[in-house]
Amino acid sequence: MTETRRSMEGPRAAGQESIGELVRHLSEQTSDLARREVELAKAEMSVKVKRLGVGAGAFGGASLLGLSAFAVLTTALVLLIATATEGWVAALIVAVAYAAVAGGLALAGKRSVDQATPPIPEQTIESTKADIDETKRRAEVARG
Repeated sequence: MTETRRSMEGPRAAGQESIGELVRHLSEQTSDLARREVELAKAEMSVKVKRLGVGAGAFGGASLLGLSAFAVLTTALVLLIATATEGWVAALIVAVAYAAVAGGLALAGKRSVDQATPPIPEQTIESTKADIDETKRRAEVARG
């Protein structure tokens, strides 16, 4: 009966597809879009996790150098109190240098952690919202 109906309607014009074909295309495109959105989310999360790792490492380095600065500063204080020689000046310079490096590492770590938080795929969410809005808009145009 399909052949009879087609022969009575004449050949289908180029660019006109049946509803079944359109639904199949929609299903394929939706699956492809969902797959690509998941890939984008994975890539975005990978970048954020790497940034978190760098930030955590910088905080670890800052902690180590901060502890070293405390140890050297303590040594300088002991040398200062024990003798009034030039030895404490050298120890104090080292302590200040360590403290400055620790401060720089702490700031770098904070900046890296701030860039990686919140740990959600923000670009993917925005892209998905845009896809949904576009699909709704096209559905309205097709209905109207």
